[in-house]
Amino acid sequence: MVDIDILVKQFKSKDEYAFEKLYQMYGASIHGVVFNIVKDSNIADELMQDVFIKAWDKADTYSSSKGRFFTWILNIARNAAIDKIRSKAFKQSKQNLNADFFVDIIRSNDNLNNSTDAIGIRKFVTNLGETCKQIIELLYFKGFTQKEASEELNMPIGTIKTRNRNCIQKLRDIVL
Repeated sequence: MVDIDILVKQFKSKDEYAFEKLYQMYGASIHGVVFNIVKDSNIADELMQDVFIKAWDKADTYSSSKGRFFTWILNIARNAAIDKIRSKAFKQSKQNLNADFFVDIIRSNDNLNNSTDAIGIRKFVTNLGETCKQIIELLYFKGFTQKEASEELNMPIGTIKTRNRNCIQKLRDIVL
């Protein structure tokens, strides 16, 4: 088994083997999270590669004292996916969507998408209360903003922010 700390240190030193190994380890998870937000496999593939290149270029900004490497790169991926769906080009490309897009949304509306479960986070999220599951699904797996989640769940935005913080802490306590 590979020591992740050593691998990340090598990655930060621009070691190509470390890049490949981390890509193999986390690629499926990153792709799953991105796909769950953009709902397009080709765009998810493209963004996943962009995410790893951005992480490679910005590796010196990662600090293990602020969190795990996977969390760091996952945030880069999530932000890239959200930026993509908010872009004018993406919105224009989705004006004439096919029915498969909507069928997927309807099918996955109440469930965490299995493609985001490559690291096994789903089993931890399911241990949380119903409100936490809903908030985490909307904010992290579906790419909603806090305002959009507030509207979707019919809760004040301040409540969403507080519950999100509390839910993530509960998830941390379970995982760590």
